[in-house]
Amino acid sequence: MRTATITRKTSETSIDVSVNLDGTGTYTVSTGIGFFDHMLEQLSRHSLIDLDVETVGDLHIDQHHTVEDTGLAIGEAIAKALGEKRGIRRYADALSPMDETLTRVALDISGRPFLVWKTDFSQKRLGEMDTEMFEHFFHSFAHTAGITLHIETLYGSNNHHIAEAAFKGLARALREAVEIDPRKADAIPSTKGTL
Repeated sequence: MRTATITRKTSETSIDVSVNLDGTGTYTVSTGIGFFDHMLEQLSRHSLIDLDVETVGDLHIDQHHTVEDTGLAIGEAIAKALGEKRGIRRYADALSPMDETLTRVALDISGRPFLVWKTDFSQKRLGEMDTEMFEHFFHSFAHTAGITLHIETLYGSNNHHIAEAAFKGLARALREAVEIDPRKADAIPSTKGTL
């Protein structure tokens, strides 16, 4: 079983994250930000990665530390669960439609963290979540997961759909990329011999 547990404690947040890459998409998520919880639940359900997240953050200040540190912890847990990445498919992409919105997500579990973010929102908030925090989450996640991640909203107008399509697209691409390729189950997918 490819599992990992991460505990991250700072003066701003206290976070416990557990992942199972070979799960069924079950989750328990509590960050104190309802819309963020909903997005992380979508990430788990559609990636089939079991995800437990318990975040207590300094929300009396703002959402920045809570969202950033949760992204860092989830990314770190996924990287730890992947280990040396032997046998994974590594690359994946997904088109994620949600009503009038279409989002493209492509990723490479390369060990080289990078985010390309081509998504805009016409609202400053969704529920109680600041929309500028979405990019920050994906950046933090990609950084510690060691993933090159491209997210682009091709079109869309509903802000809820735009956010959700990004998380579901990441989920579907991540599901494929972390799967073990039966043709190369014992190999690291790089000519360098390491990722």
